[in-house]
Amino acid sequence: MVGGVSDTPRKPFWLLPNLLSLDAPLVAVVWLYLFAKTWGVRFHPGHGYVVLALVVWVMYVGDRVLDSALLGDSARCQARHRFHRKHLRKFLWGAGIAALAALAMVLWKIPMAIFNYVIVEAFLVAGFFAMAVFSAPETDEIPYVKNILAGAAFAFGTAMVAHVYMYDRGIRDLLFSPEFACFALLCMLDISAIDLWEHANHTPDPEVKAADELALTLPLTLLGTAALVFALKAEDHGSRPFFYAILTGAALLHILNRTRARFSMESLRVLADVALVAPALVFFALSSP
Repeated sequence: MVGGVSDTPRKPFWLLPNLLSLDAPLVAVVWLYLFAKTWGVRFHPGHGYVVLALVVWVMYVGDRVLDSALLGDSARCQARHRFHRKHLRKFLWGAGIAALAALAMVLWKIPMAIFNYVIVEAFLVAGFFAMAVFSAPETDEIPYVKNILAGAAFAFGTAMVAHVYMYDRGIRDLLFSPEFACFALLCMLDISAIDLWEHANHTPDPEVKAADELALTLPLTLLGTAALVFALKAEDHGSRPFFYAILTGAALLHILNRTRARFSMESLRVLADVALVAPALVFFALSSP
C-alpha cells in the first residue's frame, strides 16, 4: 500500500471471466445449444443449460484450486491460480453450493438415463484429475494426455446434456457421432494451444518455437479439413452449420497460433475462449431461414 492505494495492479475487466472460471461454462452452454439444434432435440428444457453451467464451473474451480496448491509460488503459477488461492474460501463455498444445486436439478429434472452417460464422464474426469495430481507440475513437457482427457471430458459432458433427450439413441451413438468427434478434437487443441504457446514463450530456441507452432498447425489443418468434408457430405443440411462452426473455430485458433507474438499470455487465454464462442455466430447465420 502506498498512500492508502494498493500497489497491486487491478486486472482488466475482460480478464474477469477467466479469473472467475466463468469462461468454460459460457463455452459449454453455447455449444450445448449448437448440439441440441443440430441433432433436432425437440424438448430441451432450460434447466439442462443451468446444470451444465454449474457442473462445468465446479470442475474448473476444482482444477484451478488444485493447480494453485500444486504449483505454489512457482513461475508456472498464473493469475487465475493466484486469484483462486486469494479467494479460496469463497470459491469453495460457491462450488459446494453449485454442486448441491446441480445435483438436485439432475435428480428431479433430468432424465434418469443421464446416469448412464455420467459413468463415462466420471472416468474421463477421474483420469484428468489423476493426471493433474501425479504429473510433475514443474516439467517443461506439454501434458498432451491430460489435455486429451480434459478436451474429451468437456466435449462429452457438453454433448450428453443434449443427447440424453434423444430417447431413441444411446451412448455409443454419441461417441461415434462426427459432431462429437470434431468438437472433442477442437477442445483438445484449444487446451493444448495454451500450453504450446507458454512453452514457446519460455524458450529462446527458434527451432523449438517453430516445432510448437507446427504441433498445433497440423492437427488444426486436419480438423478443418475433416469439418469441411463432413459439411459438404452431410445428407442432413441441418448439420452443415455445425461443421462450419467447427471449421471457424479451427481457423481462429490457427490465426492466433500464427499471431501469438502480438499478445500477452493472459490475452491469448481470453482469445482462445473467444475462438470457441465466436463460431456460434457462423452457426446462427447459416441456420437462419
